[in-house]
Amino acid sequence: MSRQIVRRLTPRLLRSAGFRFGVFYAALFSLSAAALAGFMWWSTAGLMLRQTNDALEQDGDALVETYFQGGLPGVTAAVKDRIASNIDDDALYILADPNLTLLVGNVNAWPATWPLDQEWGQLQVQRDGLNVDIQVRAFELPGGYHAMVGRDVSVRQKLGHLMEEALLWSALIAVLLGSVGAFAVRGLFRSTIADVSATAVAIGGGDLTKRVSIHGQDDEFDLLAVTINDMLDRIGHLMEGVKQVSNAIAHDLRTPITRARTRLEDAATHAQGEEELRSAVDRAIIDLDGIVGIFQALLRISEIEAGARRSHFADVDLSELLRELAELYEAVAEERGLTLSTEIADDLVLHGDRDMLQQALANLLDNALKFSPEAGRISIHARSEDGTISVAVSDTGPGIPAEEREHATERFFRGETARSTPGSGLGLALVQAVAQLHGGDIRLDDAEPGLRATLCFPVPASGG
Repeated sequence: MSRQIVRRLTPRLLRSAGFRFGVFYAALFSLSAAALAGFMWWSTAGLMLRQTNDALEQDGDALVETYFQGGLPGVTAAVKDRIASNIDDDALYILADPNLTLLVGNVNAWPATWPLDQEWGQLQVQRDGLNVDIQVRAFELPGGYHAMVGRDVSVRQKLGHLMEEALLWSALIAVLLGSVGAFAVRGLFRSTIADVSATAVAIGGGDLTKRVSIHGQDDEFDLLAVTINDMLDRIGHLMEGVKQVSNAIAHDLRTPITRARTRLEDAATHAQGEEELRSAVDRAIIDLDGIVGIFQALLRISEIEAGARRSHFADVDLSELLRELAELYEAVAEERGLTLSTEIADDLVLHGDRDMLQQALANLLDNALKFSPEAGRISIHARSEDGTISVAVSDTGPGIPAEEREHATERFFRGETARSTPGSGLGLALVQAVAQLHGGDIRLDDAEPGLRATLCFPVPASGG
């Protein structure tokens, strides 16, 4: 039988997850009630039976001790005394010879149905015209004599019957309450899941503002709702980011593509010779290379954010890497009339991807060179403090206004001070992606004047 047929034949209620949880709740409730009933039985009727058996054990042992001390006359007298002192007439005493002939007792004869090798059991005897149940202990005395002591257990049996009725009603009530609880649990699950389902349907329909309701109970359902809402917020943020990136790509690439096309068309129409045509083609190639560079940067940022390069992680001597970059950029800075200073601590070891870290730091230094005025200063400070490795690159350029700093790491963001400088607006976005891949972040501050970009990384727990 196929799964579809089974699904059609199975009632919708039985396929409900809420119903299954409810049944589990009802079963657990019923088992708890049964366990409680069993304990009550053991602690009442069971206790009375144990007390009766203990009393018979002691009484029989006392008669055996009496026989050893006073012989048959002594135990006979002891039995008679016990019968005479039994005002409630709830005890049984029998003493018989080896032939089971009654010597003394409060019954007419030794029970004919009682096996001689049986020690414990129950007998039914007549008392005042009524049949009563007696819990009995039988034992043999030296010389082949047989003795039997017993106690009326009819009161215990009546109590047992009352408890059985009470437990039966309790079981019925437990099943009823369990069933009510099962439907209540099912309803709770249905209402919660229905809210999640409605939110998912709305999101699927394009309404990214829909969120799961939070009831303020701080329970598992609220925790689930908060988790789902955080996920939806993240999805919304990513969708908005995709939209912004798409718009930025369309805006930023339209100009160089149009310029390259115009140059090629103009050259094809008006070029006076091979040299002019080649010059136009070269300029178009430069424009197209810029476009390719933008796409390569976007792909690299996406690759970094996806964590695809974590397999390349190894211990990186950040101190050595920074000194190599400082030596490389110091010559470029001198050509532009800039001063580059460093203050790099030793033994700064970071577990990560050396190539990515080098590119991120190079981006920061490129920005510092690009925006620093003539005779400006660029500095690199690197140290380890309070479990964090920090690398700060400062310049004396125009900086970034405070209101723009939180957007500076977004893709294609171009602040007012950077409008007139070449670039794609992807440099700081790549730096942030590298920092986050390594468990760190980037902080932008006012260097008074200029900008201070600080990369912060957690220090590895153990040397790498």
